[in-house]
Amino acid sequence: QLQLVESGGGLVQAGGSLRLSCAVSGSIITIKHMGWYRQSPGKQRDMVATITRGGKTDYADSVKGRFTISRDSAKNTVYLQMNSLEPEDTAVYYCRVTTFYDTNYWGKGTLVTVSS
Repeated sequence: QLQLVESGGGLVQAGGSLRLSCAVSGSIITIKHMGWYRQSPGKQRDMVATITRGGKTDYADSVKGRFTISRDSAKNTVYLQMNSLEPEDTAVYYCRVTTFYDTNYWGKGTLVTVSS
């Protein structure tokens, strides 16, 4: 079992920055990769960025060059640094962890609102 707790969301003006954090506890050794997803009202939940256990990253085209995913293994935490935020980035952001058993765990989400 894994527990995920996200933090760092909030209201920011366009062009600003936020950093999201996701602290993971429980069976850490089973983690295969971690990621951030987002969902806007009326839309499906989409991948924003992922990072493997080995550190390989992947990003949605819409955030490449603006967002950076990283992880601190010592703190069992994954981060999403978001720069040059746009109103279109407004969404609830969810942390997801996938285990070697291909089980997905989700956080409860944190709201990011970007004003124009």
